[in-house]
Amino acid sequence: MVVVPAASESSASDLGLQVRTLVIDRQPLFLDALGSLLSSPPLLARVTTTSSSDVGLDLIRGGGIDLVFCELHAKPIAGLELLRGLDHEAAPPPVILLGDREDDLASALASTAAGLFTKDSGLHEFVAGVQAVLHGHRAIGSGLMALLLERLPQQKITQHQRNKLSPTELEILTMIGKAQSVPTIAASRGISNKTVRNHLAKIYQKLELHGRTEAVLWAARMGL
Repeated sequence: MVVVPAASESSASDLGLQVRTLVIDRQPLFLDALGSLLSSPPLLARVTTTSSSDVGLDLIRGGGIDLVFCELHAKPIAGLELLRGLDHEAAPPPVILLGDREDDLASALASTAAGLFTKDSGLHEFVAGVQAVLHGHRAIGSGLMALLLERLPQQKITQHQRNKLSPTELEILTMIGKAQSVPTIAASRGISNKTVRNHLAKIYQKLELHGRTEAVLWAARMGL
């Protein structure tokens, strides 16, 4: 699993309270299985389920939902459409998109989804991913790594590619690849958050990346 660190250390949910989750999926057996997992330790979430994404969207807009799980091909509103429908909400809950291995979950990389997992993800990885999302990070299941890496610029990673980065930029990229946040990097290097973000902007430009998620994946591809 890859965890893309949040811009700050603040968590998306107060983990001292019972997390209120909504699961949207057309398969009753999967709804039951995921609901059982989420309501059990260590998450102990309060779970609401629905097979209809329009009903789910109304529930989200009604408030009281901390985290949403939605299948990519939900009906009548697909997962990506549901995300776009929440774009104009004041404080929408994070959404984790789920799909089968044959689904093109990689296409959701550019979306605002807080998590991307295949439905056959390992139990421990999935729970760790949910906890990362609840802390405000973005989590990408290992089952999607190969697909997502293919979406990066297709040039081979060579010593020339690495040489594009200064030693400082390479160190910061390594820290991003280890899921460290901007404040953590700034504190460890004795620089400001703004300086870290300036370094990241230069890294994105030099490597032709489009944000932190691609930077984390690029770091993984480089073996950092």
